[in-house]
Amino acid sequence: MQLFYNASLDHSAKQFVFNEEESRHIVKVLRKKPDDLLQITNGKGYLFTAKILSTDPKKCKAAIVETTKKHQKMHELHMVVAPTKSMDRFEWFLEKVTEIGVNEITPIICEHSERKILKMPRLEKIIQGAMKQSLRTYLPKLNEPISYEEFIKNEHQGLSFIAHCHEEEKMELIRRVAPDKDITILIGPEGDFSEREVDLAYANGFYPVSLGDARLRTETAAIVACTTVAIINSR
Repeated sequence: MQLFYNASLDHSAKQFVFNEEESRHIVKVLRKKPDDLLQITNGKGYLFTAKILSTDPKKCKAAIVETTKKHQKMHELHMVVAPTKSMDRFEWFLEKVTEIGVNEITPIICEHSERKILKMPRLEKIIQGAMKQSLRTYLPKLNEPISYEEFIKNEHQGLSFIAHCHEEEKMELIRRVAPDKDITILIGPEGDFSEREVDLAYANGFYPVSLGDARLRTETAAIVACTTVAIINSR
């Protein structure tokens, strides 16, 4: 199954014209013909089945023949992660958590952050591609980068956790997570959160958690955390 994405589609749509890039892919690469069926999502839970009407490589037209709505899980997962120095690693994190299942992603700029500027359009495309590849119908929300201090003082719903490497007693995340509960998880940069940042998190209702005995890279820690939440909510 090949899944396409277009945010402008809604449940009342009857016909749809693909943009030039997707039209070329459908006609030249996939070699689709009139009356062939395609799947499209708008990233809001809707899955559209469309029948090709014309195979113009610049504006392939299709008619919507079926519309279904897939329901989200009961919990909302918000991953708040410091961008890595290597963009390849941060992009890999975005791709994998989208495949595993995440609702919202916020890049945070910390005291020890080595990267503070992100190319948001590129990151959006990576998330869209991962959504289509994994056949998901909900597109995670990617927020603009925000300073740690600004983010931590905002109001947060549900359970709030911070994963850091400072020496202190911490409960494993898998023992802290509860099914069907909204969750926010903070993951720091390669140099970890500063002591001041950890204290600030505690003062704003975040609980410390462990992701295991090994010292993990930022992107690995974020994927482990996301996977843990997904496992707890699949039981």
